[in-house]
Amino acid sequence: MVDSKNIVSSIFIRNCIGLLLSIIVPIFIFIKPANALPHEWVGVPKSEYGEQLWDRQSIKRNEDGSVRVLSKYIPKTKSEITKDILYTMDINCFEKSFRDVDVSIDEANSNFNDLADWQDPNGDKLILGVIGQVCRVEK
Repeated sequence: MVDSKNIVSSIFIRNCIGLLLSIIVPIFIFIKPANALPHEWVGVPKSEYGEQLWDRQSIKRNEDGSVRVLSKYIPKTKSEITKDILYTMDINCFEKSFRDVDVSIDEANSNFNDLADWQDPNGDKLILGVIGQVCRVEK
């Protein structure tokens, strides 16, 4: 003999699980974490200290005419202390200057400072490489 109470409970539980899955699954499918965004890394010539890459997908023109780009520094020797460092840089192509508006070790912990001071690269081959390549792409 079939117990109607068990059947009703079973249907109720199945419907609840179905409803829960219909809510949760789309969240995981359609919402990607910030660090899952695609990158198209372009390298500049290496230096004795390491290498510098910039992300072609991240280039944006700022209101003041400068260019914003995500850049990654990879030190020649790595340890717990020296990890890859992400820089969001503003570049003034006309003056060949830059400012780091964000420095972090991962994209999820960004803290932009649009008031950072403009700097001269002071002969830094890696920074000059990023400035040169990004400004050629932006023309």
